[in-house]
Amino acid sequence: MAELNNNLKNGGKTERRNVRNRPVPKVDLTAMVDLAFLLITFFMLTTSLNTPNQLDVAMPDKIKEKDLPIEINEKRTLSLLLGANNEITYYRGREDNPERVPQIVGYGKLGLRELLLKTQKEVLTLTEGEDMIVLIKPGDASVTRNLVDVLDEVQNAQVKRYMITKMSETEKDMM
Repeated sequence: MAELNNNLKNGGKTERRNVRNRPVPKVDLTAMVDLAFLLITFFMLTTSLNTPNQLDVAMPDKIKEKDLPIEINEKRTLSLLLGANNEITYYRGREDNPERVPQIVGYGKLGLRELLLKTQKEVLTLTEGEDMIVLIKPGDASVTRNLVDVLDEVQNAQVKRYMITKMSETEKDMM
C-alpha cells in the first residue's frame, strides 16, 4: 500500500523549523506501478489489431519477345479506360476498330457492374463458352480510388480474366 513517512522528531510535536530541516515525505508507488502494468497488459491482450485489407493481383512474368504477339479473340475483350472526373469509357473489340462507339459509364451497381454482367453473358453466347477478358487501362488523370473500385466490381462480377495495362495514344484520343 502507499505509505507516507513523515519522520517527525520529538514524538510528533510540531515545531517551527527551517525549510532545510523539514523531512521530505516518501511515497511508495509500487502498488500503483503494478496496477498500471497489469492494465496495460490486459488491454494489449484483449484488443485485436486491424489487419490491413489488400488486393491480390497476380502479375505475369517478363514476356520474351518470341512469345509476342498473343492472339486473343476480339469478341472476348472489354476495355475499360479510366479517366478524369470518375468517368469510365468502355469499348469492345480492338482499339483501332471497336465493335461499338466507345461509351461512358459510371461506377456502382447500376453502372459498371451491370455492364460487366451483361457483357459476360454476351461473350459466353458469342464465343461458345469462353471467358470474357477485361482490360483495365487507367489514364493519367485517373486516381487510385477509381482503379480499386473497378477491381472490386470486376471481382464482384466474378470475371476470371482481367489485366491492368497502359493506355495507348488511340485510346487517349477516344476519351
